[in-house]
Amino acid sequence: MSATIRPYSPADLEALYDVCVRTAASGDDLTPLIGDRRLPGHLYAAPYGVLQPQLAFVAVDAVGVGGYVVGTGDTAQFELSLESDWLPALRVRYPQGAARRDPDDRLISLLHHPPTQDAEVLDDHPAHLHIDLLPRVRGQGLGRQLIERFITEVARAGASGVHVGVNPANEPALAFYGRLGFEEIGTDRVSIVLGRRLDRAPD
Repeated sequence: MSATIRPYSPADLEALYDVCVRTAASGDDLTPLIGDRRLPGHLYAAPYGVLQPQLAFVAVDAVGVGGYVVGTGDTAQFELSLESDWLPALRVRYPQGAARRDPDDRLISLLHHPPTQDAEVLDDHPAHLHIDLLPRVRGQGLGRQLIERFITEVARAGASGVHVGVNPANEPALAFYGRLGFEEIGTDRVSIVLGRRLDRAPD
């Protein structure tokens, strides 16, 4: 069934959590392996919907939200916002050592010690994004549409470039971003960092 893209609404927050965990195993469902299925969304989806809703877009079909793109135009500022407005309450809720199974422990550790992006990356690529699509809405060109919609908005706001982290074992994702003009610009603890320079969109 075909899907359409629309701006994120606060009513979509639970859908962000759901799509995130169901795609968190390199595009596959992490639910069978995780104790708390909200943990991936706490890190990679929900804070963007709450703190940067104007840059979030969802793919919707007759079933409901089947995918999203979320992100920020200013990664350094967003990292500060996470520390002040998002992570403190979660750190109380998820103390280190409280999880009973992997990968919960790894995700809880990231709540307490979130990675920060290198300044060399942010100089030319200050924006970043996360995109996830459930299997039922893949193969419709929605990934490209979502990313181009996000890029249009961050370019209009003045971002000079955008980056994304990709698991080096996820060859289809690496190829997908390559087709969209992203190139390798670095690495972090777990990912290859791909970047694309942006021209400012017309007002």
